[in-house]
Amino acid sequence: MVRFTKMEGLGNDYIFIDNFAERLPEEEFPVLARAVSDRHFGVGADGLIVILPPTEPGFDLRFRMFNADGSEGEMCGNGMRSFARLAFERGLVRKTRIRVQTLAGPVVPEIVLDEAGRVQGVRVDMGPPRLRSTEIPLTGPERGPVLAETVEAAGESFTFAAVSMGNPHIVIFTDADLDRIDLAHVGPALEHHPLFPQRTNVHFVRPEGPGELRMRTWERGSGITLACGTGACAALVAASLTGRSGRTADVHLPGGTLRVEWAEDGHVYQTGPANEVCRGEFTRDWRREAAARS
Repeated sequence: MVRFTKMEGLGNDYIFIDNFAERLPEEEFPVLARAVSDRHFGVGADGLIVILPPTEPGFDLRFRMFNADGSEGEMCGNGMRSFARLAFERGLVRKTRIRVQTLAGPVVPEIVLDEAGRVQGVRVDMGPPRLRSTEIPLTGPERGPVLAETVEAAGESFTFAAVSMGNPHIVIFTDADLDRIDLAHVGPALEHHPLFPQRTNVHFVRPEGPGELRMRTWERGSGITLACGTGACAALVAASLTGRSGRTADVHLPGGTLRVEWAEDGHVYQTGPANEVCRGEFTRDWRREAAARS
């Protein structure tokens, strides 16, 4: 039995485990992620996020996230907002500004409270974008910023900008109706293209005027999702660098809207909601089932 909390940010939903209390071996997280994320035989989610004690000085908490297929991701913007709210409301931290250890480096979420002291939202300092091809990464000689490179996939040619927010993203700008894009077909072909040695998140983005971007996402390891926080940050950076937006924009996703700012300090900040959906106990014998499949 594993106690969990399900959270969502703009419909990007994750199962959260407080490992201060559960004390699960970390090598079991990928198998657990696949089990709980299954929308028919599990709880149903885009992945698993675990709250852990830090292993380095100077951090309040450690963040690990796993996609629905069990692969580990470096960061998740929507997940980080939920992570911060849950940790604050459960008393794992007492302050509203916390420093979190992630595979993408330090991330600093700040809890936004209303006049009554209730959580209104979370603003996350995502750090600076990474624009060199070797940082994203892309194969081939080092280059950057990568703003108009072409890739062939799924029988089509796509021109993209590439940005890392600690995890890899490609941004494909289009004037087309985003709902007419066959994301289930082109998304996996682009995610697994040899140009992206660590796979990639895929975003189709339509600029809709000053400070307005609309976006659909294929997330690495999870598929079509309603929102992607790091992807929204990557989209704003790419739009700013290509003259399609200023340094601040509302990014509209199927699950809602994120406010994203590429500030003068070089860091990208995203602000949006994070909500608890439910709490429960996962009682399937996921360890035995995983052993039987192996």
